[in-house]
Amino acid sequence: MVNHYQPATTQHRVPGAPDAMEYKDLNVKLMCKDCRNPVPNIIEEFAAGDLVCGDCGMVLGDRIIDTRSEWRTFSNEEGNDPSRVGATSNPLLEGSQLDTSIKLTGGNTTLAKNLNKTLNRTNNTKAVKSKIMAHKDITALCEAAGLSKSVSEISKQIFNMVIKTPSLKVQVRHSLLAACIFCACRQEGVPRTFREVSAFTQVPKEDIGKCYKSIIPYLEMSGKKTTSGADLMGRFCSFLNLPMEVQTAASDLVKRAREIDSVAGRSPVSIAAATIYFMSHLFNIGKTLQEISDVSSVSPSTIRVTYKALYAERTSLVDINSYRTPVTFNSLPSS
Repeated sequence: MVNHYQPATTQHRVPGAPDAMEYKDLNVKLMCKDCRNPVPNIIEEFAAGDLVCGDCGMVLGDRIIDTRSEWRTFSNEEGNDPSRVGATSNPLLEGSQLDTSIKLTGGNTTLAKNLNKTLNRTNNTKAVKSKIMAHKDITALCEAAGLSKSVSEISKQIFNMVIKTPSLKVQVRHSLLAACIFCACRQEGVPRTFREVSAFTQVPKEDIGKCYKSIIPYLEMSGKKTTSGADLMGRFCSFLNLPMEVQTAASDLVKRAREIDSVAGRSPVSIAAATIYFMSHLFNIGKTLQEISDVSSVSPSTIRVTYKALYAERTSLVDINSYRTPVTFNSLPSS
């Protein structure tokens, strides 16, 4: 059978154009050579691979290439399986990533187990499987904590760097994952405290801090080695439903509080919590120590001790005339 392509060569003149101006219709149209219908009814029979005229039944072409999607499934379930090529390649993993997995359920399970044993002996993928499991754990932990996907991806990159460093391989796996997430949060500008990371990873904060100290020398953190109280201020104030004016004033007070000798050696989280307590009372909102403790995970006694140091230097730290809302030191508790 031969394909019959009938080019249309009808010439016509454009109204108002000179007689010498002629245009040709160069569109190629497929028409049946017998019925020559100007509106051809061409049907593709994919099962036979033929191109047939729907009016007279003449075969216009054979061995037609099927241009549709090539979905194919080997399962016994009904319906089409669109996953014919597998998942996309993961840039965080090395190698070709063209692994084979054998299903153990259904059919001859004995044969499937024997094939799996043979596959495991021929493919040395233990390191890759361990890395994949670690990446899955990082993704699950970040999703449970409500962290963004960028934090999850950076955590995986830090983990890949760590396992390539011989001196860091001895770290406990769960502590190492928690420390990687802690570092990624800092890099993305959404810092979390050791206590917060310990809460959703179920790893003691002492172990996280130990792993963090061993990782931090190998990371380029843009010169930012510690989390400041100002970085935590926005999230804490948001949880406490404090207005933006209070949050801005608290952030400024944290920066000035670093210059006080009695506060300089304390944890940034403690300073942030005491600053929020100070400013909430200064603006007559009056958050309690327990409310701030529930948000910051700092004990009320620690907040009170840090607050006393801020209260003693209140006149040098805060200019009450610089705020739009009228405030006075008389609203501050003495202890």
